[in-house]
Amino acid sequence: MKHPAGKLESLAPKDASEHAHALFEKLFLASPDAIIVTTVDGHISAASPATERLFGYSQSELIGNLVEILIPERFRGRHPQLRGAYVAAPGVRSMGTGLELYGLRKDGTEFPVDIMLSPVEAGGDHSILTVVRDVTERKQAETALRHSEERFRLLVEGAIDYAIFMLDPQGRVATWNSGAERIKGYTADEILGQHFSKFYPQESVERGKPQHELEVAAAEGRFEDEGWRIRKDGSRFWANVIITALRAQDGQLIGFSKVTRDFTDRKRAEESLVLELGRAVLANPDIRQMLSAIEASLQRLIPHDYAAIALYDLSSAHELHMQELPSAGGPASYQEGILPIKGTPEGWVLINQEPLLMSQLDSKNAGRATFQWKAGVKAGCWVPLDCRGEVIGTLFVGSRRQPAFDQRHIEMLLQAASQIAGTIKIDHGYRRIVQLSSKLKEEKRYLEEELRTEYNFEEIVGESHGLKTVLKQVETVAPTGATVLILGETGTGKELIARSIHTISPRRDRTFVKLNCSAIPLGLLESELFGHEKGAFTGAISQRIGRLELAHMGTLFLDEIGDLPLELQPKLLRALQEKEIERLGGRKAIAVDVRLIAATNRDLARMIKTGEFRSDLYYRLRVFPITIPPLRVRTSDIPLLVRYFVNKHARRMNKPIQEIPEQTMSALVAWPWPGNVRELENFIERAVILTPGSTLRAPLAELEKVEEESATMSDLNFHAAEREHILRVLREAKGMIGGSGGAAEKLGLKRTTLNSKLRKLGIERSDYL
Repeated sequence: MKHPAGKLESLAPKDASEHAHALFEKLFLASPDAIIVTTVDGHISAASPATERLFGYSQSELIGNLVEILIPERFRGRHPQLRGAYVAAPGVRSMGTGLELYGLRKDGTEFPVDIMLSPVEAGGDHSILTVVRDVTERKQAETALRHSEERFRLLVEGAIDYAIFMLDPQGRVATWNSGAERIKGYTADEILGQHFSKFYPQESVERGKPQHELEVAAAEGRFEDEGWRIRKDGSRFWANVIITALRAQDGQLIGFSKVTRDFTDRKRAEESLVLELGRAVLANPDIRQMLSAIEASLQRLIPHDYAAIALYDLSSAHELHMQELPSAGGPASYQEGILPIKGTPEGWVLINQEPLLMSQLDSKNAGRATFQWKAGVKAGCWVPLDCRGEVIGTLFVGSRRQPAFDQRHIEMLLQAASQIAGTIKIDHGYRRIVQLSSKLKEEKRYLEEELRTEYNFEEIVGESHGLKTVLKQVETVAPTGATVLILGETGTGKELIARSIHTISPRRDRTFVKLNCSAIPLGLLESELFGHEKGAFTGAISQRIGRLELAHMGTLFLDEIGDLPLELQPKLLRALQEKEIERLGGRKAIAVDVRLIAATNRDLARMIKTGEFRSDLYYRLRVFPITIPPLRVRTSDIPLLVRYFVNKHARRMNKPIQEIPEQTMSALVAWPWPGNVRELENFIERAVILTPGSTLRAPLAELEKVEEESATMSDLNFHAAEREHILRVLREAKGMIGGSGGAAEKLGLKRTTLNSKLRKLGIERSDYL
């Protein structure tokens, strides 16, 4: 049988069946490997189609040619000698003998091959059958595997913060990396073949802990634990350990991999955190100090720029109380708020009880970050505050840089959150934080209602001897913490002096709380001062914190103290002496540390004689009295005040007032100003409004009218002069007391204050209508 690939008849036995001959021919033609038949002297007598494809030669180029044309030139010189040795001792040489063999294509490229040789005898002729297999892909895979193994070896050796080693099925150390040597102190020569229980404390070995860990890993595939381990020198370190079972393809256990990390620093930080938090709870009744301790400990554990705690509101199933911790490196801040559970990251973490990164907000569908008002926070993480399976809220830490947190930080944060949750639960810390949130809400509401005065200590205007005496008294008493009683007529600046005392006192960083005793209805004054519990009286639909409690560690200014009802005076006295209060409807004593400043324009000594004021409270208030002189006895300050108020209100109204006429200034100095500085400022403000140009145009008509009556008024005492002045203003206002254009506005007084003066001066409605 003839075939283009060469004569195959000589290869088949003469007596072979036709079937066997046909099968051999099919195998020869279909083989994916190259099949070459050569004579003993190396000439090619037959070649399969795969040979053509593999080497790039045609049949005519192969048949009759020496087989050396398929061998790289660097091997050709030795090949005849090797062929002769094979012919002398023929035998089957299988593939995979480990030799590095290469083939040469017609285009000159080389490629790795594996070769099988077999002697063939037919009709007394001897030939050599060669099967050539292209192993390029296998070699590439082997090279890639070697590179991968090398990279893995370098990775393991370079992971100096991780002890990575293998154990045999019995737990003996089989491999050892440089990280293991650094962490545990043993060299490879010292530890290979040793049982890994060598790293455990004796009490753990006696309990069978090492063997238990291997059993769990073998049964479940993986075991993770944290606990104390022993170094070579006997010292202990806190280790995070992961043991993974290694199995062959048939499922047979062949050993374990073990990864150990040294978490001693984290453990000590956590212990420090617990210790600090414990001290903060037990030693500091002020929850703010507890929050500061939490922030300081967190900062050492996980550096960050912002942190906040959100606690589940036990009284509401839909809200969280968010409490900001003092910002890292910044001023102490206690921003608070109420967060809904639904649609917030905090709520998602509370419900799902797992951490949440900012980058996961969209994928977790947790809504927008509720702290976005906090400029600069770019990365952060929420974790649940989990106290022994009870999630009481969430903890958030944020950073201005990105990325800032990885899995290691999250694990540390979870540990810290667990400790914080436990600390908050201890000693009712949870309740105290929720109460602080309510208190801060009340402070915010109060501060929005009671705006700080536009003056401050540096802006008190005047150079008179009387005013300087007052300021000297302020400087003397402010640092002491003593109770101060400020005496003076309406409008002399009693509140301004009170704020000045607070501003330069040690309590300046705490709240300044004001309460005007004459401005609050009698039925509400006790609640406003001491607070009330929910349901304490009709209309008390929620708990409210009183001004005394709001002023804790700060200053409470009680204006118009002479109007404090007689029945509340002993309760205030007790609060000052015992430093504790009870809310209306409450049974629990609440500690309050308040510096009290009181003010009045009334004669308290006379009120004691008439039974309107308690003497014991009077003497408790009058520890350090300061009397503010009225404006009429410090007339040298009036020009300074006039210029100050003109500039102030002209700037506010964007009016270019440059000049104050001498006649106007003289009239202002001559006026007795029964409403004092407040009345003067309101008069100047009206004058600025009426001035169209650069020269102040003051409404002097009312002052001129008074000057015409000066002869009559000179014989009257101050109260009579004040009575006449108020009556005149009431008549000009056509009897209207409050509202725009009313007498109270013209006099620069509050409506309640003017009503009080009308009663005190005995002015009836028939007197001015």
